[in-house]
Amino acid sequence: MTYGSTALRRAVLMANQMIPKAGLAQLTWGNVSGVDREAGLYVIKPSGVAYDDLTEDHLVPVDLQTGKVLDGDLRPSVDSESHRAFYLAWPSIGGVTHTHSTNAVAFAQADRDVPVLGTTHADTFDGPVPVTRGLTPEECATDYELNTGRVVIERIGDDAAAAGMPAALVANHGPFTWGATPLKSVEHGIILEAVAEMAIKTLALNPNAATPQHLQERHFKRKHGPGAYYGNPRR
Repeated sequence: MTYGSTALRRAVLMANQMIPKAGLAQLTWGNVSGVDREAGLYVIKPSGVAYDDLTEDHLVPVDLQTGKVLDGDLRPSVDSESHRAFYLAWPSIGGVTHTHSTNAVAFAQADRDVPVLGTTHADTFDGPVPVTRGLTPEECATDYELNTGRVVIERIGDDAAAAGMPAALVANHGPFTWGATPLKSVEHGIILEAVAEMAIKTLALNPNAATPQHLQERHFKRKHGPGAYYGNPRR
């Protein structure tokens, strides 16, 4: 029996392969998963397998409720429990991405939100991309990856909040992004890395740079929500 549909496995494979293409990770420092809520499982990249070697058959199916591997002899990504926490907390998401992209990690290591300094940021993220609190010694000692997911959920909030802010930085660690599909979650990772780089360069030129709130709101709402008019839905 194969767990996870062919379409889901193909989507998760393609999304994982986008990570090195987009320059979001060195070596194997990143992973993408996708969920099948009707089947009660998600499919995720195996731990430590190179992107160039990755195939659909390598992807690891995991029970959404228990976190147990359902098939195969490969271990899931070590971040699997973080992914599982997001799927359980936010029923509208369909994919999760974790990377160690350079500029987003710089903000995470500096324990600093990525500020909204222009419309490029505001087109996707409804406010600064937040950084979590640090994990306690107890949270690191037991259920570390699950607790990593929990501090993100604590920082972001409910399902509606996760839709408006599809990214967070784990303090001293790096970014997680999510979306309606595995591919969309990677896209948010690409955008996050781009706006983090822009923010670093902007702050180097002008440490007091800022964007008016009304401009931020205009750009976010023209792409999101009931009044959105960006793009062509049928294409």
